[in-house]
Amino acid sequence: DIPKPVIAAVNGAAIGGGHVLHVLCDLTVASATATFGQAGPRVGSFDAGFGSAYLARVVGEKRARQIWFLLDSYDAATAERWGLVNEVVPPDALLPKARDWARKIASYSPTALKFLKHSFNADTDHIAGISTLAFDGLELYGHGEEGMEGVTAFAEKRPPDFTRFR
Repeated sequence: DIPKPVIAAVNGAAIGGGHVLHVLCDLTVASATATFGQAGPRVGSFDAGFGSAYLARVVGEKRARQIWFLLDSYDAATAERWGLVNEVVPPDALLPKARDWARKIASYSPTALKFLKHSFNADTDHIAGISTLAFDGLELYGHGEEGMEGVTAFAEKRPPDFTRFR
């Protein structure tokens, strides 16, 4: 809903919630040392809204499912090849690149940018409803035994044991 373009500058691990945040940004510039991926099901969590549905729009259904079902980490070059990031730069060029993009965008018509964002987002507005449903489900799930096993295992630095829930 932000009427201006939002730029993510990723310099490290964008895993789990950080991954969803960068996906939701309009542009992403990544350090060559950045890594990307999901962790949700490993720790008993998920994002059935923007984190999965919008990700599929960005990288395609098969890649999104690969990211969420296999839970591997991907380097910046792979993320760029998949269309997950716009550009990869050396670590010392990350913030200067993001600032250059921001200055360039700031020189344009704010009204035109606002309507462009509306146009880009109009066909994904329905995901907001899906996201609300997902958060409600995650809240309910998170208080159950299965969800608590993931949280407890993460806190105890051990692999979760979901076998009794299969």
